[in-house]
Amino acid sequence: MSLLDIPDVFTGSTDDGHTFVILNRPIRDADRLLTDAGFLPREHHGRRLHLLPPGIAQDVHERAGVAMYGLLAHTHDLVDLSWTTRGSPDQPAGGPDLHFQVRDGTVAVTASTTAARLLLEQHGFVPTADGASYRTRDGLDERQLLSAVTAAESHAYTHGLSARVHLGIPTPADIPASARRRSAPATGPRTTPSAPRRTR
Repeated sequence: MSLLDIPDVFTGSTDDGHTFVILNRPIRDADRLLTDAGFLPREHHGRRLHLLPPGIAQDVHERAGVAMYGLLAHTHDLVDLSWTTRGSPDQPAGGPDLHFQVRDGTVAVTASTTAARLLLEQHGFVPTADGASYRTRDGLDERQLLSAVTAAESHAYTHGLSARVHLGIPTPADIPASARRRSAPATGPRTTPSAPRRTR
């Protein structure tokens, strides 16, 4: 299982700037909500996903926000780690305060400010031997890795720190195959999210 398989709805970005939404279980009205927001539906390696081509960050943010707001009526198990939806006119021109790199079941993070480093340490990230970056503690499974990333990234935004998550997916064609079985269609919201989600 990868991080993409854990929540009902996973939103992420490819390195080439596509925004994607993965549906890990059938959700009523999801296709309509996403296509109305401009996402293009497709089946990909056993996954039902929706793609939004690269565009202006503010426009992508608004489209994804409208779709996620509609999906909240059916599930609270949403995780949004997309960097393509984060841009805003008042965002600083430099790089992010926190840069997460997710690859092969590991998470490496670089922090460009003291506040960002302190925040990572508060969330249990440990410095690497050379001190150039941080990593998650040993022994975490995929669900715990996802929780660590979403918690630290959400906390960063509440403190005005910028964050960017790279999932190690160069293009939409590189989104990995699904590791979950499809379940029966949903009739209402689930009560317990399996991973924290960031509020838009």
